[in-house]
Amino acid sequence: MRKNISISAVLALLAGLVLRVVFLAHHARFGGDALTYGDLAHNLLYHHTFGFTEDYIRPTLIRLPGYPLFLAACFALFGDANYIAVLWVQVFLDLATCILLAVLAVRLFNRSVGLSVLWLGALCPFTANYAATPLTETLSLLCVALAFFAFERCHQTRRVRWTVTLGLALAYAVLLRPDQGILAAAVLPALLWMSLRDRTQSFLKRLQPTALATAILVLPLLFWGVRNERTMHVFQPLAPRYANDPGEGVPYGFQRWYRTWAIDFKATVDIYWNYDGNPLRLADLPPRAFDDAQQLAQTRTLFAQYNEETSSTPAFDAAFAHIAAERIAAHPLRYYVVLPFARDLNMWLRPRTELMKLPIDWWAVRLHPKRSLFEIAYALLNAAYLALSVIGALCWIKRGLNPIAASMLAFIALRFLLLLTLDNSEPRYTLEAFPVIILLAGFAITKNELSS
Repeated sequence: MRKNISISAVLALLAGLVLRVVFLAHHARFGGDALTYGDLAHNLLYHHTFGFTEDYIRPTLIRLPGYPLFLAACFALFGDANYIAVLWVQVFLDLATCILLAVLAVRLFNRSVGLSVLWLGALCPFTANYAATPLTETLSLLCVALAFFAFERCHQTRRVRWTVTLGLALAYAVLLRPDQGILAAAVLPALLWMSLRDRTQSFLKRLQPTALATAILVLPLLFWGVRNERTMHVFQPLAPRYANDPGEGVPYGFQRWYRTWAIDFKATVDIYWNYDGNPLRLADLPPRAFDDAQQLAQTRTLFAQYNEETSSTPAFDAAFAHIAAERIAAHPLRYYVVLPFARDLNMWLRPRTELMKLPIDWWAVRLHPKRSLFEIAYALLNAAYLALSVIGALCWIKRGLNPIAASMLAFIALRFLLLLTLDNSEPRYTLEAFPVIILLAGFAITKNELSS
């Protein structure tokens, strides 16, 4: 039996490697944020400055240092701007994430669940795709898996080394992406709950694991905040919400207007990313962007004026803010409840093909039938992962919540709530939840084999 499981595990990893190599060969992406991170890494490595290349190296705080440090290490080992080497490293780190999840599933449930989790993780195209682009997602997934693995070991052994590992995973997760603070928000209260249940130790002794993990998490953020205070003259321990350096304007009026109608990722690509630099097309707006003919005329005029300059100005921002105020006053429930939930659900449920050369309007089957059918199949596969994870969560709750289960479910819930606050819909914002989704889905598949 064990020999068969071992063979199956090896086959799963080989299949996972082949899948990631296919993505690397055919769907590798190196533009946008990837080049931004690469520039930061280059300047860290060769100029010892966290900043962008302009006429001089301009310091910045719009990104956290976690991923640029990883890229700088890869560039030092494999050559400056050697992104292909970076992707190969990410491929193996992604497979390491699958292994961590499988071992965690074995510890939480049994070998059958672990094997199911390994296959689901290795063959998950959504996480594998991101190994083929120099972005933070692959390392974020590894941090999530490592954090929950270390938490389980803390639960079983109470050893300090696992508390330190947990703290380091939480800290690096936040240094990669500021929204990963919700990982700490899910795990640290559960760690405290677990520790306080141990009545064999004094109260202060029971507080030590949580205090140690919290200190490891907070310390690098304090250093980063001090760096920003000294360099940028503002104490900013995380990246700012709108990725703006001190003194840079933020088009709040445009953002508010955008939130009065935007739902799908297509709106992010066509409008949100194009504003302040590229022309905007009225044809890219859906009918819900206008409440009446007057708003349509106002928006048409505003777009025409903006397209003459293609740059944000206070006047344009005030005009967008005026239209937004009218729309919000007329339909507050739509703005504050309906649209945020619609954007959130869109991020969870749409086809995860944003890194592929496929149409964004996947629903336009008549325009591109073959590619739309492929994307619909992708959406159904994503829905299957999510549905299985819901079944797994319900089964785990039925067996009784423990600190580990509670922290995982809280992590999913907190991410859903966080995404309600975002302006732009991007499917990758849900990707960090997939280590938990994969583990719960594996549990759902093999739950009938568990002893009661």
